[in-house]
Amino acid sequence: MKKLFAEFFGTFWLVFGGCGSAIFASQIAPSDSGQIGILLIGVSLAFGLTVLTMAYAVGHISGGHFNPAVTLGLLAGGKHSVKEVIPYIVAQCIGAIGAAGALYIINGGTGGNDYGAFATNFYDHAVYFGKSYSMNAAFLTEFLLTMFFLIIIMGATDKLANGKFAGIAIGLGLTLIHLISIPITNTSVNPARSLSQAIFVGGPAIYQLWLFWVAPISGAVVGGIIYKFLLQTNLKEA
Repeated sequence: MKKLFAEFFGTFWLVFGGCGSAIFASQIAPSDSGQIGILLIGVSLAFGLTVLTMAYAVGHISGGHFNPAVTLGLLAGGKHSVKEVIPYIVAQCIGAIGAAGALYIINGGTGGNDYGAFATNFYDHAVYFGKSYSMNAAFLTEFLLTMFFLIIIMGATDKLANGKFAGIAIGLGLTLIHLISIPITNTSVNPARSLSQAIFVGGPAIYQLWLFWVAPISGAVVGGIIYKFLLQTNLKEA
């Protein structure tokens, strides 16, 4: 139960801090390109910092997944138990929905009607930037970034790596991921985070939700397999 509570609180913090920064900062930032650039950097850092802080706060309890795709990717990479997969994912989704509910209340009981207004994920729609990206572009983006996120996680937490800095590497990795993909999909790489925001926005956010489960999970599984079979060094080889 301590592991599940750790995943619940860690995912709650990720959604509340990361999505909260996107929701409230966008309400005060003017629409000129300079301020949008500042918003992009700020939100990216917020997501990275939530993972970094919780990795050190509760990572030693549950492993600090806070993301169904990470849990399944670590399973594929041989770093997680099958019997814990469903409980972890349930705890993550409940934590994410709880955080989105708190944001919904703080936001005056509204999720907004525009894409991105409640930090939802999307494709074929532009929010802060002038260009919209297709479903295929969105899928490939989420797939590749989650794949590399798993490689970062598995490499940073490897027995041969310096574990003291794992949280920093993972947090900065997530920051970089957001810098790349906020203009494309508003960045998911986390199905629980996408689910939680879509519930309170509804409409297209719900029917596009499939992509933000399938693409991150597929990418994470491939990333876990790549690290396990192509990159991981056992102690005898070292």
